[in-house]
Amino acid sequence: MKAFKIIFWISTLALSALMLFSAYMYFTDYEMVAKLFVKFGYPSAIVYPLAVAKILGVVAVISRKSNLLKNLAYLGFFIDLVLAIIAHVQVQDGQQSGAIMGLVLVLVSYFSERKAFAKA
Repeated sequence: MKAFKIIFWISTLALSALMLFSAYMYFTDYEMVAKLFVKFGYPSAIVYPLAVAKILGVVAVISRKSNLLKNLAYLGFFIDLVLAIIAHVQVQDGQQSGAIMGLVLVLVSYFSERKAFAKA
């Protein structure tokens, strides 16, 4: 169990850093991010709401106060990263590695959390 807790916290903190960094970029470099979203076929109007959702998702996952909110945050991260991978592959820019890394972190964090904090 202790090994799963270590894996959970390392993967969760790395995932959180990735999500917070992307939210920070969405706020500080909106014009560049908005252009990328349009290039990917997504509306630029979702940049700010997505940044807020990422921040709230990090809070939900790290706090572990509500199972429902935590699981919704994991689902949101999963969908966000799958769509990012698809968008990068579709425009053939070769930049999908960050999203793939994020997707791996989501899966490792989610499944290690289930093992680490499982009620016997």
